[in-house]
Amino acid sequence: GLPAALPTLPLELTVLYNSLLVTVGSSDSAIKGEAEGIRQGLLRVLEACGTCRQDLSTEELWQKVLQEVTAEELQAPLHRLGALQAAWWLAASRLGSTTGLFRLLSHAEDPGRAHGSDGENELLSLLKAWRVPAEMGSLPLVQSTQDLKEILCTAAAFLQGLQELEAGNFPTALSLLQEAAGGFCSKRALAQIYTCLGCCAQRMGKPQTALQHLKRALQVDFQCLPALSHAAAVYHELGETDAELQALALLYEALEKNPPAAASSSPYFLIRTELLVHTPILASLLRHRHPSEVKYLLAQRCLQDGRVADAVEHYLDFLALLQEGLQQQVPLDGSSALPRIPEVFLEAASALEQAGWYQDAITVCEEVISRTTDLIPRILRVEERLEQPECPLPGAGLSQKKENLQCLAWRAAGYLHQGWAWAKLGESKEAITQFSRCLSDLLRVQLCGSGIEPTENLLPEVEVLQKIRLLSLIGRGTQFLELGKHKEALLDFQHGLQISPGDPAAASYLVQALWKLNRKQEAATHWQKFSQSPPREDGQQEGQGRPCPLYLASCLKQAMFPHSESLARSLQDYLGT
Repeated sequence: GLPAALPTLPLELTVLYNSLLVTVGSSDSAIKGEAEGIRQGLLRVLEACGTCRQDLSTEELWQKVLQEVTAEELQAPLHRLGALQAAWWLAASRLGSTTGLFRLLSHAEDPGRAHGSDGENELLSLLKAWRVPAEMGSLPLVQSTQDLKEILCTAAAFLQGLQELEAGNFPTALSLLQEAAGGFCSKRALAQIYTCLGCCAQRMGKPQTALQHLKRALQVDFQCLPALSHAAAVYHELGETDAELQALALLYEALEKNPPAAASSSPYFLIRTELLVHTPILASLLRHRHPSEVKYLLAQRCLQDGRVADAVEHYLDFLALLQEGLQQQVPLDGSSALPRIPEVFLEAASALEQAGWYQDAITVCEEVISRTTDLIPRILRVEERLEQPECPLPGAGLSQKKENLQCLAWRAAGYLHQGWAWAKLGESKEAITQFSRCLSDLLRVQLCGSGIEPTENLLPEVEVLQKIRLLSLIGRGTQFLELGKHKEALLDFQHGLQISPGDPAAASYLVQALWKLNRKQEAATHWQKFSQSPPREDGQQEGQGRPCPLYLASCLKQAMFPHSESLARSLQDYLGT
């Protein structure tokens, strides 16, 4: 309540500087909001000079104080307080306000004079050019202004590097992040900077450089697990599966141990770089994965790479985690690597089938079928194409119909897997039953379009259903062949070719069925026609060339025609005669 007086203001401002530092340092959390204490301090300075302007913003207060207060004894305390204000504004990503403040502190009103001769960033140039006020022995500081200046330089480079990274200006981002890496910060912050450098290099198409930065991050701070996660992604991009799986396994092991948060390696500094830099893009780049996400990635990568035994082990571990309430532990904001749970079950069934665990695969699929039965309406009327003015769908309605289509695809895929599993067990009749249930389920869909012929604008969900229908028809047809029901098999293969003209598996089986029906001339004609068709990529869907879901991979393999060479020889012999 004492009135402000010039003789005591240096002490008052120094006490304010120290108290704000102690408040921030003791909380050890990111700086947020405005520093009301700084504003009150500036008002006290103006009051001592005979001016009182409560209506000014904090930026306007600084401009007025630094331009009008000329008392020599107040310059050092005001500069120290200005550095502290810069810390608050950097924490709020107010880079423009920080730049304007240091223009005033450096008495560089002409922006052209603030730029370095080498084209350096203006804020960094101003920070480096700012002369730190001398410290008075009679007024000790809890953190030196020189240390605070170095931290401000690091934080400013880090923040601007992140902004450029988010904007896609990768060369500029790389330069600024490298500037930050050479600055004054804790090991924890340095590891974060190297992680961001790795992400930037990866986006620039430089995976080897990215790996160097990410390895450096782990060398600096072995608890910087996001760096290990990003390294696994880079190895995946390079196709180095062994290294990727090793990185994921190490990441899972580290997360399972649940290490405590890394203690700051700079205990003597109350304001640190990590307290000033907490932007959304940094939080995204440094997101810690849940152990279950990493376990799923291990399972998925093993399945994709054909490491079936390892995939089965990881999928079974993951399904066990589901019993522990996994849905409540993993973020559902789209940042998680996990797909929808029914898809995970179907992928697990695919792995079990490929490992020869057919009964277990059937059991897993039964779980999917039972859980989705009540979620699917009896009739689903949807438009076949992405753009179909005759069948407009409002946003909410389209979203619900997509959800219904997904549920139908999961249930139908469950029957499809069961059909192939029973076929592998030699139970052709049971396999035909499951394939028929799959096809019956798919009859629920009524398309507002041009029928079942493929187009270039098919909805992705409809494409998946078409692929499931094709695989089910091929599967049922093969089992009809096993039972000697060649006419029924022929009808299924013909229907399959209507859905996907030129499909190599359906075409080959069609030729085989015709051959077995002793319609050899027709078989030869079809074989010649299909032989002249350009090869197609297995696992690619019609139209957009999108890959099939991973859970259909085993079905695609099983649907491939196994007797191509022998059938071709028979047809060539026939044509030769």
